[in-house]
Amino acid sequence: MKSITTLLIFLLSGFLTRAQERPNIILFLVDDMGWQDTSLPFGAEKTELNRRYHTPNMERLAKEGVKFTNAYATPVCTPTRVSLMTGMNAAHHRITNWTHIQKNTPTDMDDEFFGQAAWNYNGFTPQKGIPNTIHATALPQILKDNGYFTIHVGKAHWGPMGTPASNPHNLGFMVNVAGNAIGHPQSFKGEENYGNMPGRSTFHAVQDLSEYYGTETFLTEALTLEALKAIETPIKNKQPFFLNLAHYAVHIPLQEDARFYKKYLDAGLQGEEAKYASMIEGMDKSLGDIMDYLIRLKVDHNTVVIFMTDTGGLSLAPPRGGEPHTHNLPLRAGKGSVYEGGIRVPLIVKWPKVARPGSTAEQYVIAEDFFPTILEMAGVKGPKTVQAVDGKSFVPTMKDPRYRDESRALIWHFPNKWQPDGPGINYKSAIRKGEWKLIHHMRRNKLELFNLKNDLGEQKDLASQNPSKVKELSQALSSQLRKWDAPMPVIKSTGERVKFSDQDQ
Repeated sequence: MKSITTLLIFLLSGFLTRAQERPNIILFLVDDMGWQDTSLPFGAEKTELNRRYHTPNMERLAKEGVKFTNAYATPVCTPTRVSLMTGMNAAHHRITNWTHIQKNTPTDMDDEFFGQAAWNYNGFTPQKGIPNTIHATALPQILKDNGYFTIHVGKAHWGPMGTPASNPHNLGFMVNVAGNAIGHPQSFKGEENYGNMPGRSTFHAVQDLSEYYGTETFLTEALTLEALKAIETPIKNKQPFFLNLAHYAVHIPLQEDARFYKKYLDAGLQGEEAKYASMIEGMDKSLGDIMDYLIRLKVDHNTVVIFMTDTGGLSLAPPRGGEPHTHNLPLRAGKGSVYEGGIRVPLIVKWPKVARPGSTAEQYVIAEDFFPTILEMAGVKGPKTVQAVDGKSFVPTMKDPRYRDESRALIWHFPNKWQPDGPGINYKSAIRKGEWKLIHHMRRNKLELFNLKNDLGEQKDLASQNPSKVKELSQALSSQLRKWDAPMPVIKSTGERVKFSDQDQ
């Protein structure tokens, strides 16, 4: 009997040792934060916007990991979040716009000329048979099945109420704090119970945080404290964990984080922009608190930290202050747009003993790439998925930041109406291959061509000077959209779908 017990202890200790060898993985996801909303420059030089903000922990993370200067999300939030969970491009999973709280409620604004595209407005589902959804295997479910302790804290927004994805537990998360169908909070303030006020509460009131009601605890801080509590259990049990810490910041409503607000008012920023800057710094403090906690519990040496945002920065004024569409300069436009300001985002990855500290990678990557990348980090090989995965692991880039693959094309597809109008907003598709980027304006059937190496701000349309490049990229874009059966808007006067970019309209 004693020998059997000894054998079991030996086998269990071996299992725990192997489990410890697999890295913990933290996806630190920020909402609506732009490429320029940081004191860490992602461009060639530090700008006035970089000098406006104070994000020392992003700078710290970059010194310990790899900074990606050409990382991309989608123009609005839900498509990015579903791509992260499924490894699918937005045109492929067909959730091309943000999802409503209520089921069967498309979020497209009404348009005089175009009718709604047949997109999956009921979001993502791990179950079959739900209309207007994409059925796919979720990243946290795969990680859970392979021995990871899986935790979600913060914004989910993968699908509306009444669908499985409104509950993160159904995607394989073992712990869920404050994640459901909402896309933004009613309030960031503990004094306002994050919206849970008698007679004033709406579905956007943030749940699961009642212990902070009536306090001065900003929502970003409350979520951070809950995340730290959640990872303590797997760390004590020597079980690898996956934490999806998805902050509601810096989405609207713009509200001052009192810990930092006065600092920005004193620096001369006006009200809304000072609020925004204080929310940025509060988010950065959360990142620092997470990193410090990993050191305190002595697991920093085996924990991957991925910093990412889900769209380009909001640049509409209001709710932002100042001139509209200027908040991401030199990038053009902002959230909702397929111009760089709406899709290019900050990305930093720390992977101890693998990613080269203090390095910069210029290789372009996109939201769907995180699915295969995180699975490769976790040592999960050949996972069985319902869906075909479009993403490509960027582990080779982390191992060698000089790695470049310009043969691959990235695609964005937004056949929806998000706002009344704006640069690069509504009814647009785009493709990037190498330094070339083509944009298809569906309403005008116009094609724009930019060279991002020479024209990061997309100010000089080179389409008329490069017809062969336009044809090449237009055909590549259209071919892929056809393969995915991507949704397209309908012309109200004829009832026909808008054609792809390589067709005569």
